[in-house]
Amino acid sequence: MSTERTLVLVKPDGVKRQLTGSILARVEAKGYRLAELKQVTATREILEAHYAEHAGKPFYEPLVDFMLSGPVVAAIFEGERVIEGFRSLAGTTDPTTAAPGTIRGDFGRDWGEKVQQNLVHGSDSVDSAEREIGIWFS
Repeated sequence: MSTERTLVLVKPDGVKRQLTGSILARVEAKGYRLAELKQVTATREILEAHYAEHAGKPFYEPLVDFMLSGPVVAAIFEGERVIEGFRSLAGTTDPTTAAPGTIRGDFGRDWGEKVQQNLVHGSDSVDSAEREIGIWFS
């Protein structure tokens, strides 16, 4: 097996609630190596590139607006099967149904229709990770 890289974003709700350290510590505790880290204020241009496949969908504009609402922490993690491992660690996108022990299950809140406020993003494939890392760490 080869080492993978993945993009992990702590979304504005996680940063605002001061959960960044706790979230990153969980990823490191899982055995993944933090390769790069920065806090950024996302621009519409970055978010349009990042969420390009969702343009035109009903949740697209609310998601972009939410991601513009505050700082984001962007991290690159490396490790064996890190993409699959982080997504499992993050839990399902709906914090109400995310399993206890996952980031969203332990720290997530039910915001009703605002499911995009689910603390973290993680790349879903090697190709996505490469594309997303290029967007956030150009």
